[in-house]
Amino acid sequence: MVLSELAVYGSLFLSALVAATILPMQSEAVFMAYLIAEAAPALALLTVASLGNTLGAVVNWLLGRGLERFKGRRWFPVGPQALARAQAWYARWGRWSLLLSWMPVIGDPITVAAGVMREPFWRFLLLVGLAKTGRYLVLMLAVS
Repeated sequence: MVLSELAVYGSLFLSALVAATILPMQSEAVFMAYLIAEAAPALALLTVASLGNTLGAVVNWLLGRGLERFKGRRWFPVGPQALARAQAWYARWGRWSLLLSWMPVIGDPITVAAGVMREPFWRFLLLVGLAKTGRYLVLMLAVS
């Protein structure tokens, strides 16, 4: 692997990871640009983007797991009513809502809510991995 390929994979992984956290970023443009430029094999780009984006969602799940213990603090970014609404929403729609984790705006909060609601990690990883990989696969097929 040449250094430029390493830079392609590294930048794609990082953009996909950050895009899946609660930080605002989009990885689709980076993924599509590398696909169009044929910067690396398409299957490798799909794998790297999917792994990075899934790992970013795991960060959200971990944040959710530890979130509730801070809910009484003044600096806590979510009000008790908003947290209760998110928990009620996840309790209603459950684990299958994780298949929407690829969607902008709602995907990241769903992965945090899954952590708060103590969704088993193996099930979280399976559903989120499918959703994230499916999104990149559709984009890859659209370019082909």
